[in-house]
Amino acid sequence: MEILNKLRNLDAYPKINEDFYSRSLSGGFITIVSSVVMLLLFISEIRMYLYAATETKLIVDTSRGEMLRINFDVTFPAIPCSLLSVDTMDISGERHYDIRHDIVKKRMDHLGNVIESKQDGVGAPKIERPLQKHGGRLDHNESYCGSCYGAETSDDHCCNSCEEVREAYQKKGWGMTNPDHIDQCKREGFIERVKEENGEGCNIDGFVEVSKVAGNFHFAPGKSFHGSFNFLQDLLGIQTDNYNVVPTIYTDIRGRKIYSNQFSVTEHFRDADAYPKPPAGVYFFYDFSPIKVIFTEENASLLHLFTNVSAIIGGVFTVSGIIDAFIYHGHRAIKKKMELGKHS
Repeated sequence: MEILNKLRNLDAYPKINEDFYSRSLSGGFITIVSSVVMLLLFISEIRMYLYAATETKLIVDTSRGEMLRINFDVTFPAIPCSLLSVDTMDISGERHYDIRHDIVKKRMDHLGNVIESKQDGVGAPKIERPLQKHGGRLDHNESYCGSCYGAETSDDHCCNSCEEVREAYQKKGWGMTNPDHIDQCKREGFIERVKEENGEGCNIDGFVEVSKVAGNFHFAPGKSFHGSFNFLQDLLGIQTDNYNVVPTIYTDIRGRKIYSNQFSVTEHFRDADAYPKPPAGVYFFYDFSPIKVIFTEENASLLHLFTNVSAIIGGVFTVSGIIDAFIYHGHRAIKKKMELGKHS
């Protein structure tokens, strides 16, 4: 019994006889309000527990040798498919011209209707057996070598396709103004194909894979610049989009990782009639941030939920009691003063 008595003396919540209770209208109102507040806060905690919170972390990107896949779906309403090519290049010196794999081109009429859809449809096929060597006839044992029509850099320089003739002219600084006089172009049907597609547009759909270093990919009429990477400084008068790419990893609540990228973009455009006349095309320049962003979904623990619910109940109950006591004692003080005033 002594142990029980000592335990009874430790009671921090002494009970008051119900005969001494004094209930008030303000107390009832405060009870209703505090109950509603506790219910709303409880629902909020349950929602936060059921739905994952996302934690953001920034780290230095130390990855090397990774590839970036760039998907595109671009429509040029007034440029024939036979004149468009896709090129990529980067600051490491890697360059790819007239890319054809993983790309589908759709010929479109002036109303936007698809006329023809085919893969590997950029440019014209290369002829394998031109009939002349630098304008002369071939001996029996000589291999075939097409003429460059005055743009040869040596006696052994051969141009076996319309595109190779155009490249030779470009290196000389000449313009190929009469492709219908070039035997290779006539045999490849280049002129007929361009004339056939006159007034058409083109949709290019596909993807390219590039190294994760600064570079660009672009759409331009015919094969683009084969010079050094310094040409980037001279790309005025064309449409260019500059992208700052931020590598991003998103980890969902189940631990599955999604590797992606965020980016910001700025766009520049200059009229083609400007001087000096810029090369036509649409260029997308990209650079990678040295910082990687990691988003991780996390659920709050059950213990955290119980702690917050207990804090809500205790906190609202305590604050409500303070407000009720303030109102009750204030009302009693005012009532007492009014009674004293009447007696005086």
